[in-house]
Amino acid sequence: MHMADALLAPAVAATMYVCSGTAAGASVVKLRKDEATEKLPMMAVGAALVFAGQMINYTIPGTGSSGHLCGGMMLSALLGPQAGFLSMIIVLTIQCLFFADGGLLALGANIWNMAFYGCFVGYYLIWRPIMKSRLFSGMGERGAVRARIILASILGCVITLQLGAFSVVLETQLSGITELPFGAFVALMQPIHLAIGLIEGLITSAVLLFVYEARPERLMDVTPAAGEKHRFSLGTTVAILAVIAALVGGGLSLLASSHPDGLEWALFGNAEEGYAANMALDEEDFGVRSGAADAAANIQDHTAFLPDYALKGSDSPIGTTVSGLVGSLIVAGAAAGICLLGGFFRRRRR
Repeated sequence: MHMADALLAPAVAATMYVCSGTAAGASVVKLRKDEATEKLPMMAVGAALVFAGQMINYTIPGTGSSGHLCGGMMLSALLGPQAGFLSMIIVLTIQCLFFADGGLLALGANIWNMAFYGCFVGYYLIWRPIMKSRLFSGMGERGAVRARIILASILGCVITLQLGAFSVVLETQLSGITELPFGAFVALMQPIHLAIGLIEGLITSAVLLFVYEARPERLMDVTPAAGEKHRFSLGTTVAILAVIAALVGGGLSLLASSHPDGLEWALFGNAEEGYAANMALDEEDFGVRSGAADAAANIQDHTAFLPDYALKGSDSPIGTTVSGLVGSLIVAGAAAGICLLGGFFRRRRR
């Protein structure tokens, strides 16, 4: 769901930068009051895991489309909405600048569509109410918590991806792109992202269930039962998640679906492989042309050293492996570094 610059008029792109920047500023203010120093390693490994997970597009059967993890729900459940949101900003910014994934002009919109809903709407309206409820209480304490994690993960991913997909449609309409009629675009975007959200929900619940079994206190709004023993130490849990991120980004990414993702599928279709043409836009000539978009593209040309997660001028699969490993390390390091420089998670002096 990474938007290209051509989908946004400069005024709309600037507005979305302001919206995302305001949410980021509020998150920074909140986190500077946080005393939970132990969140730092989880923030680093969580961001790396989301980066790696987004490299794997999974096929949506029968459509000619694919989807990938967004990650906002996962990070907000692990870190809380503010730290999760800032982690998502790091992931999306590094993808944009170093891998040319999503437009630089569209970065503010991509942060809003892919991070804001998952982290804030997903946490405050879905995750926390479900986890604090007494749903499934007849299953025993641990069984009830597991069931609530699965429900909150799936419901949260489905709803927040629907909101993100609808925001893409609104932003393109406000940008005056007449080739994308509102009704037709909605009819393509919402169902495909419903399917993508269902699969993301299952992936998210699997990761969160592992964390619950290993270190239940690491999940937001989960209180371990009295006398409950941890399966792994925090260091071991973080190490396991780091290994998973490396395996996903450096190895499983080679098996990613070649079908276009939900947004690209809606815009361009997949007629060359026998599927629908959908909006049938020209991939080389569509949307808004502006000086701001040209300037943003020029910046990306200079900063993206692994464009499209590949070595420049090479189709070798080693480029994908290198991109997954290098990107995960950069994201993890950036998350940890920004937290330390910003003073997040340090214990306040009394």
